[in-house]
Amino acid sequence: MKNYYVYIATNKNNTVLYTGVTNNVKRRMYEHKEKLVKGFTSRYNVNKLVYFEHFTDINQAIHREKQLKKWKRDWKIELIENMNSEWNDLYNDL
Repeated sequence: MKNYYVYIATNKNNTVLYTGVTNNVKRRMYEHKEKLVKGFTSRYNVNKLVYFEHFTDINQAIHREKQLKKWKRDWKIELIENMNSEWNDLYNDL
C-alpha cells in the first residue's frame, strides 16, 4: 500500500500558504526547509508544515489538493486551526 499526503505549509509569520501533494511528506518538508527546490516555497521561505491529510490513493490525493487550492484563504485557515490551533510546525512529529 502506498502513502500520499496533501499538505499545507507556511512561513515563520504564517503569512503565506502553500498547498502541495507528495508521497513522502517528511522528505518533502526537508526539501522546503533546506530550499533544495527553487521556486515559490524557497522564495517565500515556506518551511513550516501546519496541516496534512493522508491518502492511499494518488487520485484522491490529487483531487483533494486541487480542491484545497481553489479554497479561499479563510477556509484554509479554519481547516488548519481545526487540526493545529497553535500553528505549530508538525514536521518534528512525523
